[in-house]
Amino acid sequence: MTVQIHNTFSGHKERFEPLTAGTVRLYVCGVTVYDYCHLGHARSALVFDVIRRYLEYAGFTVIFVKNFTDVDDKIIRRAHEQGMGWKEITSTYIEAYHADMQRLGVQWATVEPKATEHMAEIINLVQTLIEKGLAYQVDGDVYFEVGKFSGYGKLSKRKLEDMQAGARVEVDERKRSPMDFALWKASKPGEPAWKSPWGDGRPGWHIECSAMSMKHLGVTFDIHGGGEDLIFPHHENEIAQSTGASGQPFARYWVHNGFVRINQEKMSKSLGNFFTIREIFQKSRWPETVTGEMLRYFLLSTHYRSPLDFSDQALEEAKRTLDGFYDLFTRLAEVPSGASTADEKLPVHLQTLNRAFEEGMDDDFNSPAALAAFQDFRGEVNRLLEDDLSVEARTAVRVAFRSVGKVLGLFQLSFSEWRFNSSLSIGINESIDVKEKTNVHSELRDDSIAAKVDERNAARRRKDFKRADEIRTELAALGITIEDRPDGTSRWKR
Repeated sequence: MTVQIHNTFSGHKERFEPLTAGTVRLYVCGVTVYDYCHLGHARSALVFDVIRRYLEYAGFTVIFVKNFTDVDDKIIRRAHEQGMGWKEITSTYIEAYHADMQRLGVQWATVEPKATEHMAEIINLVQTLIEKGLAYQVDGDVYFEVGKFSGYGKLSKRKLEDMQAGARVEVDERKRSPMDFALWKASKPGEPAWKSPWGDGRPGWHIECSAMSMKHLGVTFDIHGGGEDLIFPHHENEIAQSTGASGQPFARYWVHNGFVRINQEKMSKSLGNFFTIREIFQKSRWPETVTGEMLRYFLLSTHYRSPLDFSDQALEEAKRTLDGFYDLFTRLAEVPSGASTADEKLPVHLQTLNRAFEEGMDDDFNSPAALAAFQDFRGEVNRLLEDDLSVEARTAVRVAFRSVGKVLGLFQLSFSEWRFNSSLSIGINESIDVKEKTNVHSELRDDSIAAKVDERNAARRRKDFKRADEIRTELAALGITIEDRPDGTSRWKR
């Protein structure tokens, strides 16, 4: 495997070579814990969860660090609004974050540091920048002097003079340049504060990530990631203060995921199209109960660097596609009706799946290409099942889906788990009994079921496997299982 990564810093794909053979050191900017996570957070978390999984699949040991910003203006403001302590706010939303990630199937990072646990490292880093003449103190605040760092703007492809001319930052006459940014902020009455050489205060937003990443991954590490919105100013400032302090390169590869749009519009609270992860899972407006695999499949169906358009239709399409996969898994669980005639054809399709999957993921973690490899494999297996497959061959297919699909966090459920989770159309506050709902479905008349099976047989004869799969899925949702025989006929049971 040769992994190619699009490096935001260089602007093109580069062959990935870690600093230490066999080990990848990855840092991703996490969330500021003052509210529930939204769909944009879900996308970023999933993107880097899959990148981490694929690098491990490729044989690397991955040290993955993802931080929590647990002291910030927004946190302080939210604490005042709700009449709570700032620590209570942060602990509440860190717990909520982990609950959301569990529903989405995102693994915990190797280390999940908090800014407030790294004050000594932050203060030492600020002091180093002052001693090197790259930062200055004003009335208890400390600012990084952007004009002293010659490489500023290389990540975002911006020129310093253009940024200064069009600077949209808060005017502060104490700053030497409007582009200078805070490393340390003097505390105001009632705000959390830590002792420092410049007086009681707290860190600026940018400095905490530099301090935490360098502590846990070293002065120079392999990959730094985050959302596209962090390229400027956050990541640009991280590079300036980190490289300025150490004199060494910071991250070697910069990876950024694209924005999320809602029905072709940018996601925004002001437009009323802003969704938290828990709102999506709680199905406040969607016709299907949204599951972790459904949301993962949808998020992975677009390349991570491209804009992602979220819509009801897109979620429904993800569910229909997954229904097709789990319908196949049901067929694989059926007992073969006779001697297998297709086993010898299976190995080449397994090899094709692995090759296509790895080629897609090696190419800048191209998840749509990886999903296409699974879809092609599903079609080939459905065709092989027309001639039957042995128990051993069916097991090999299911193992392939589970083992390779684990990289994407897909195909890990049994069919009964998938059907239970995805077929309910009730909200979390409704109290319909699941068994009662299934019993109502199973009252479909025998002649109606037989007519559906006949329609499916006709579709199979004309090689319309898509329609055949759709009918099987429709019946499966009603508790009806179809068993195909090598002679082209089918039988069904409740």
